[in-house]
Amino acid sequence: MMAVEGPFIAAIIARMPDAAYNLAAYGVAFALGWLAESPIMMLLTAANALVANRQSFLALRRFTFLLNAGVTLSLLVGVLPPVFEFITGRLIGLPPEVARLAHVATALLIPWPAAIGYRRFYQGILVRHHLTRRVAYGTVIRLAAMSTTAAALAWMSRMPGAAIGAIALSTGVVAEAAASRWMARHLVTQLLSEAPDASAPVLSLRDIGRFYFPLALTSVISLVTGPLVTFFLGHSRSPIESLAVWPVVNAFVFMFRSGGIGYQEVSVALSGPRGNHVPEVRRVGALLAAAASVALGIIVFSPLIEIWFRVVVGLQADLRAFAIAPVRIMVLLPALEYALSFQRAQLILGRQTRMVTIATSVEAVGLATALVVCVGTFDLVGALAAAVAVLTGRLAANAFLLIPTTTTGRYR
Repeated sequence: MMAVEGPFIAAIIARMPDAAYNLAAYGVAFALGWLAESPIMMLLTAANALVANRQSFLALRRFTFLLNAGVTLSLLVGVLPPVFEFITGRLIGLPPEVARLAHVATALLIPWPAAIGYRRFYQGILVRHHLTRRVAYGTVIRLAAMSTTAAALAWMSRMPGAAIGAIALSTGVVAEAAASRWMARHLVTQLLSEAPDASAPVLSLRDIGRFYFPLALTSVISLVTGPLVTFFLGHSRSPIESLAVWPVVNAFVFMFRSGGIGYQEVSVALSGPRGNHVPEVRRVGALLAAAASVALGIIVFSPLIEIWFRVVVGLQADLRAFAIAPVRIMVLLPALEYALSFQRAQLILGRQTRMVTIATSVEAVGLATALVVCVGTFDLVGALAAAVAVLTGRLAANAFLLIPTTTTGRYR
């Protein structure tokens, strides 16, 4: 369901004035917002794995609040005019019109990272207690708030499309954060009412940091690739068209990848205290991986993809020509996402979070190398080069994690 929001917002922006500039600006703002939020992405995993009693809940909640303050401050600094101009002008090389729209959109995303950190903390507690349906309810609320806001602003205001997309995203995640806290209220009350257990190990902020910061670094490295891709798109052949279609292509493929991203939490929650259910989790993951990539392939290698980009998304003919080839290149990405989530989960359960970070570094290096070769050597159209690079990086990470790991379940 989360994967629906990208195509929905892109479809609205594509139907508004100056669609190419606004789609490009929205893509840049979204990439920078993701970069700011990256340190808190793994809070769901941390809460799923670590919150076992009153003391661990309070410790991780305090850690969450500190982390949320940090990511919000980083985004506030990033939108200061001199800093933003340096990033988008000198580093990325955006055209002035796109940079102006992206600045406004990024500023409107300031509530986004902290809201996501807050709701992921409580979602992790829900997942740990197998209340995953409530996570889905929260996503429904997020989509409803986001889509209503986007549609209303597009219909009633004269705001640029990039700004409308940013406001809609921020509204959606704030609503979902509030809903997640409300749906976890009984679990929170239960945890806080527990009597202190003197025999239980104490989870300190240092312990949390030792476990969490490799995961946070994993997210930072992973999400740095978004601005990195944006940088190369801005310096590639057909930069405006590539910047415009890339968020559309990314959002479409994410619809099929999203189940794989969520499968990491499934693997952490269901592999068992000693890894006794790992074979079942691996088998189901393989079936879902095959189904996701096959479904994507059926669409992208048939006339359905033309219908999607023309009718649903509303891309103009000149932009559709830039979008179809990249999305076909990434047809294996959903299957690779399931594989990576399963591999990461086994390392997390074994407290080998540094290996997760190393694998993500391998992916980033592979992606960056492919971008340099595709853009610098072969002078490919930017969107095509980005698709090749994303697939190359992911294959490198999956291959690296084929190294056998042992699940110990020491902190389940």
